[in-house]
Amino acid sequence: MAERTLAEDGGASDGIDTFAFPVESSICGVGMQVGPMGAGPGWHGGAPLERVHRIDFHVVMFFTDGPVRHMIDFAEYEATAGDVLWIRPGQVHRFTTTGEYRGTVLAMQPGFLPRATVEATGLYRYDLPPLLRPGPAQLDALRAALDQLRHEYEDTTTLPLSLHTSVLRHSLSAFLLRLAYLAASSAEGARQRSDTTFTLFRDAVEKGFATNHSVSAYAEGLGYSRRTLVRAVRAATGDTPKAFIDKRVVLEAKRLLAHTDLPIGRVGVAVGFPDAANFSKFFHQHTDTTPAAFRAELR
Repeated sequence: MAERTLAEDGGASDGIDTFAFPVESSICGVGMQVGPMGAGPGWHGGAPLERVHRIDFHVVMFFTDGPVRHMIDFAEYEATAGDVLWIRPGQVHRFTTTGEYRGTVLAMQPGFLPRATVEATGLYRYDLPPLLRPGPAQLDALRAALDQLRHEYEDTTTLPLSLHTSVLRHSLSAFLLRLAYLAASSAEGARQRSDTTFTLFRDAVEKGFATNHSVSAYAEGLGYSRRTLVRAVRAATGDTPKAFIDKRVVLEAKRLLAHTDLPIGRVGVAVGFPDAANFSKFFHQHTDTTPAAFRAELR
């Protein structure tokens, strides 16, 4: 699994190691992997167990044993047999070193599935909970879909590569559709998946929050009126577009304050505040603490 930083992508490094999808270790070099977690380090490649890091791909862990505690963006999740943990690209997380990861793990490279399937499966629904606890019937269906996907992934002899990849995409889509329905149901948010306006806004914020905090700029860039954007975001999240942007900025600031040694002024610059005083004021307004105090509390 290749390690990189934002600097290697042409931007400033934020100090948090990012690990890319290990294409070289996929069977036939396809954009996904599925197999046992096991007790060894092979399935998570070069990602450090003991340190926080990011990944730029999706990981779905299907547990057959536990409990295991896993940190994702300041929250600790305890997973046990029958639970599913879904980590999305860009989320900061850390493995536990005190428990063994047992079960099946699915890794998927962004771009492996077509856009329509990405939307239908809610791949970038960061508002949905990472930890899922399917009921007995849902668990059986997910297991069957995952077993079929793993069978297709490992079967490289009965089809040419182009058809093998197409079958994988269909099998992966079937599994993810079941998983996405479970995730949306657990958050009572299935209706939000079809809101294209909110989806486009959410994606635009994810790409631009570090430099663009303006609701009007996002609305103009997406071709919507401000009123339409407000209506769509409020229906999907209960928040205003400004509150949605601010929460994303605060989350990134917290990540950098907690997991890097960047000076506070540089953290502010990384999330769109060239002036350190304005960043501190913004952070305090949204967290009731200063950046320095927040960092000190976690050290």
